Amino acid sequence: MTAHPSPDATVVRTVQNGVLILQLPPRLTVTEAVAFRAGFCGWLEEVEDLREVILDFGRTASIDSSGIGALVGAIKAVQERAVPLCAWSLHRQVFLALQLTGLEKLLPMAAHSEGLLPQLSHVEDQRPPLTHPSVRSGIKRFMDICGALIGLGITALLFLPLAVAIRLDSPGPILFSQVRCGWMGRHFRIWKFRSMVSDAETLKGSVANQAKGAFFKNDNDPRITKVGRILRKTSLDELPQFWNVLIGDMSLIGTRPATPDEVRRYAIPSWQRFDVRPGLSGEWQVNGRSSIRDFEDVIKLDLRYQQNWSLGYDLRLIARTFLVLLSKDSGAA
Repeated sequence: MTAHPSPDATVVRTVQNGVLILQLPPRLTVTEAVAFRAGFCGWLEEVEDLREVILDFGRTASIDSSGIGALVGAIKAVQERAVPLCAWSLHRQVFLALQLTGLEKLLPMAAHSEGLLPQLSHVEDQRPPLTHPSVRSGIKRFMDICGALIGLGITALLFLPLAVAIRLDSPGPILFSQVRCGWMGRHFRIWKFRSMVSDAETLKGSVANQAKGAFFKNDNDPRITKVGRILRKTSLDELPQFWNVLIGDMSLIGTRPATPDEVRRYAIPSWQRFDVRPGLSGEWQVNGRSSIRDFEDVIKLDLRYQQNWSLGYDLRLIARTFLVLLSKDSGAA
């Protein structure tokens, strides 16, 4: 058996009979996650006749969205090599994070490793995974529920005329749904009034992307219907998302909700945007979302929101959102 500390001394590697055991650091946040993701594929290559990879979480008491991103990358790497991957000694907090994001199904606990779990108090067992204060704020959640109920009331009043306009303009469903990535990268289904032709997802490959980086934008997207352009200009297409806010997948104010295909292109630091819930509006909405062309600018806005967050800041962004909607330059391209 041989053990090798990684260059930054955060991960300890042990190889025994073709089994690679990686002892993870006490925290798996952005700094540690970047180092882990950068070294992971190389560590796999160093092992001759690799039979299995085990992630030992015995020291790891906290994890954030960047850590989740690193684990997603590791899972994909071993899947490409058809090598089994499992976890040892999961702290309750880490297991909760994996459970919230659905990763416990892709990263199973090794048989009989439950006995290796560190002994935690009842209070520690209930502690949520490391996350942003905005997610833990009861007042913010109360504001979201109140705002969502008002928004759904408006949606109910406008549903019939909007449904008739959408159906007369283009055949297909009234509502459009799509899988997006929310807090900690967890998948959820977002709802909108349909603003494109019904086979828009199939036709996406034929439309040029005018944006740079991990998101899609085209100012003259031919898939958008005539009524759809009006819906987007006025942001009426987003009214059904108040349902997503009500059930907790989204917030009134947060980061831009990303699609899974965008997330597959993320570097680990970009996963920090998942430390908060995605928002119906946010920095990206009030700072010219139609003109943003570089994904790095989206990341900067998302991180600025996290750094500046307070309940008062949310209220200011809500007020600015209304001002944007009333301006002639409002709406998505």
